[in-house]
Amino acid sequence: MFKELYLKTINLAGHKSSKIFLGIMSFIESFVFPIPPDVLIIPMTIAKKNEWVKIALIATIGSLLGACLGYFIGYVFFNEIGVRIFELYGVDNTSFLKDKMSSEGGTIAWMTLLAIAGFSPIPFKLLTITSGFVHFNIFYFIIVSLLTRGLRFFLIAFLIGNFGATMKKIIEKKLLKFSIILSIIIILFAYLIYKFLINFIS
Repeated sequence: MFKELYLKTINLAGHKSSKIFLGIMSFIESFVFPIPPDVLIIPMTIAKKNEWVKIALIATIGSLLGACLGYFIGYVFFNEIGVRIFELYGVDNTSFLKDKMSSEGGTIAWMTLLAIAGFSPIPFKLLTITSGFVHFNIFYFIIVSLLTRGLRFFLIAFLIGNFGATMKKIIEKKLLKFSIILSIIIILFAYLIYKFLINFIS
């Protein structure tokens, strides 16, 4: 089923309304859809290299809005909707999440998980919904989601837009490894900012 859906998604890249499809896909991928926006971003950018900024921006805005909806679902409708979405991805144990957030260092730990999910192939939707469920700080949630999703989409669009099909093959083969390395860098940077703000306020 997923393979068929994947192929249909790729076909949308050549449609005249591909940017609309990208915005919609980026939106729903942040809380339920299984196919990442990269599947559209890559062929769209190859076809329209001069529009890589616009393509990345559409994906980022759509993803952030979808993430906020995912947060809302987790905050208000976790038992009614959120649990069903988790079950689609084979996750049936969420009772430990609130304990994780309430433990010492919970905020940093959750920012780390959110950053990794936002930039890597790990299902971002599970973290957006869970962030609402555990009542994670909405300000941190929006900032981390914006930075990680924006960096991911802009980086991919930039590389494809400037280096073409060759970079496409590299990204497809090395996306997971590259995502993990860059996620670690982003997490360290976010941690330093967090510590600075805490010290500054206190």
